[in-house]
Amino acid sequence: MGIRRIGKHLMTSRRQVARAFPPASLDAIERAIKASEATHAGQIRFVVEGALDGAPLFRDQPPRERALDIFSQLRIWDTEHNNGVLIYLLLADRDVEIIADRGIDQRVEAGEWERICRAMEADFRAGRFEQGVLRGIDMITAHLAVHFPGDDTDRNELPDAPVIV
Repeated sequence: MGIRRIGKHLMTSRRQVARAFPPASLDAIERAIKASEATHAGQIRFVVEGALDGAPLFRDQPPRERALDIFSQLRIWDTEHNNGVLIYLLLADRDVEIIADRGIDQRVEAGEWERICRAMEADFRAGRFEQGVLRGIDMITAHLAVHFPGDDTDRNELPDAPVIV
């Protein structure tokens, strides 16, 4: 565990999260998820966590492991076709992780999820947080539409609103 990482996490406030994702951005992200899910049978959730605190921070929990915890806590795995996708941003680390349930993950190469994360991170480094998330949603939508095309019987199994932890 590095002192530098601890410092970044201790210095990242909820106000920084609110600056990166003001209400208008959160609304745009929710609308993008809703529009995305109208084109396929998959489910997308977006979660931003400002910083780790307490035990996860002092355990030096990696962002990927934290994303798996969030995936489980939000029950994203609990969809009919096992095709839920979590986009997780740990703002203090500027790290994006995509966790895809087994139904979609077995159809999309791991390198593709990584490519989407890197594209989003490039936007975040430039301060374009909303644009980065919208780009990620569009890229994920392309995969879900191919592997889980929608029809009139699809239902929205998970909330579309972004989650701030």
